[in-house]
Amino acid sequence: MANSGSVWVVGAFVAGALSTRLAPLLGLLTQVFAVVGYYAYAELVRDGMGDWHAPGVWLGLAFVAGPIFGLAGTWWRRGAGRRPILGAGMLGGVFGMDGLWHLTVLHYVDTGIAFCVAAVVVTLALGRTWRERLLGLLVAAMLAPLAVTAFSIIAAITGL
Repeated sequence: MANSGSVWVVGAFVAGALSTRLAPLLGLLTQVFAVVGYYAYAELVRDGMGDWHAPGVWLGLAFVAGPIFGLAGTWWRRGAGRRPILGAGMLGGVFGMDGLWHLTVLHYVDTGIAFCVAAVVVTLALGRTWRERLLGLLVAAMLAPLAVTAFSIIAAITGL
């Protein structure tokens, strides 16, 4: 589970939650450093990272996911109106995406269920009221299938 997109974007979400105007930038930096650090470790400590294709794709995705989840974090912590619900739902939704991906594409039932449970737990934990929690779950449930579709397209195009 540790090597999944949902786990990685938690760093961007937390960076955004701890920031204000710099949330998208800090989210981007957390994701870029995570990718660079992971592949530097793979190259220097393990048997090597292989070719540059996968690191390039993940670095490209870091430039998209980092600012989005940095913003989601600041919306959740400091946002007004619907923004806290959207922020929590976005983080829950990405865990739901990993759950659906593991269940339907990879056919890993155990981790798929674990990610789906994590989607619910994360979203519920981030809500401040029961109304926010339930609406956050609704947002997560709507975003997860959309994210699976988007990731399926990215995987098909990039060969991941």
